Amino acid sequence: MNIIDEIGILALSTRLQRLSEQLRKDGALVYKSFDIDFEPKWFPVIYTLHVKEMLSVVEIATEIGYSHPSTISLLKELEKQKIISSKKDKLDERKRLIFLTAKGKELVLKMQPVWSIMKKTLNEIADNQNNLLKAIEEAEQKLANQGFFQRISELKS
Repeated sequence: MNIIDEIGILALSTRLQRLSEQLRKDGALVYKSFDIDFEPKWFPVIYTLHVKEMLSVVEIATEIGYSHPSTISLLKELEKQKIISSKKDKLDERKRLIFLTAKGKELVLKMQPVWSIMKKTLNEIADNQNNLLKAIEEAEQKLANQGFFQRISELKS
């Protein structure tokens, strides 16, 4: 056991980051093993557009819970790969509407069976007696109601 594991809750952010990095790294290997050229970091945008079909940049950022600049960065990568495209909104020309291209839709079709396998495997990993997903959802909700810094500030006073 290393020091980060030993200090428990104080290293929560570090441990979540470590877990996230491992899942992303292995996710990339999974896609590669199925002969799919796909970066796991693209998943939230691709899946959102698969379900919602066409959204503005702001709507995508809201759906995936990322900042506007982070979302734009992902969208630029996906556009460069010709997985997504955009058009101006007819009602508001300042707004760009993002959608999957034919290549993007084909990619989703190729990935759907892989997502099914991944979901089953992740359920085996995360859905134990402690129910990791439920714990994450509860923590996210508590932080949405009152942020970590705000909680610390109140204790400091």
